[in-house]
Amino acid sequence: MKRLKAIDMKRCIGCYSCVLACARLVHKSISWQKSGIQIHSLGGLSTGFEATYCLACDPPPCAEACPTEALKPKKGGGIILVSKHCIGCGNCAKACPIGAITFDSESQKPIFCIHCGQCVNFCPHHCLSLVDVKEKPKK
Repeated sequence: MKRLKAIDMKRCIGCYSCVLACARLVHKSISWQKSGIQIHSLGGLSTGFEATYCLACDPPPCAEACPTEALKPKKGGGIILVSKHCIGCGNCAKACPIGAITFDSESQKPIFCIHCGQCVNFCPHHCLSLVDVKEKPKK
C-alpha cells in the first residue's frame, strides 16, 4: 500500500501547490481550506515549513471517536469516510492527535488526506513522496 510522506521539508518554500492540488483535484474546490494536506510555517520564512496530513494511524483514534461509524478504519491504517453516516459532530477532528482533520464549512464533513498522491505531482521541490509501506503482520 502507498502512503504520503513528507520526505524533505527543508526544501519546502511554502508555495502551497500541494495544498491547492489536493483541494482542486480531490475535493473539487479552489479553497485551500478544503485540502487533506496543510502547510504551516515554523515561525517565518527562514525557519521553514511543515506539512500536516493524516498519518494513517492503526488503529485510528478518529474512527474510534466517531459515534456513527462514519469513519471506517482501512486495512493497514488510515480511514475512509462513509459520508451518509456523518453527522458533523467534529469528534474525529478532536481525536486526531496531530490535527490532520479539518471540516468543510459548507457540508460539515471532515476533510483528511486519503494518500492518493495528487499533491506529490505538484510539489516543485520534491518535498513529498508516495511511498510503499508494508502491512504489519497480524498478531
